Amino acid sequence: MKKLKTNLAIEKACQSVGSQAALARCLGLSPPTVNQWVSGKRPIPAERCLDIEKATLGAVTCEELRPDVDWGYLRETARQQAAGAA
Repeated sequence: MKKLKTNLAIEKACQSVGSQAALARCLGLSPPTVNQWVSGKRPIPAERCLDIEKATLGAVTCEELRPDVDWGYLRETARQQAAGAA
């Protein structure tokens, strides 16, 4: 079975923080949830990608985890909102 690029990115994230269980702890999730992402049984929710990027200190990006999401647009929108709030 061919591994999806997304699966490789989440595997890299797990290695970056030490293990699937360590990533689950960083995200406040159960280890089986992360395991389901790694195995491809469940997709990684887009709302978790930024937390994963932060947990890996940028070693794994949102773009790697969910290439189907327009992260450039979302990041720019967040910057604009932050600038407007300041």
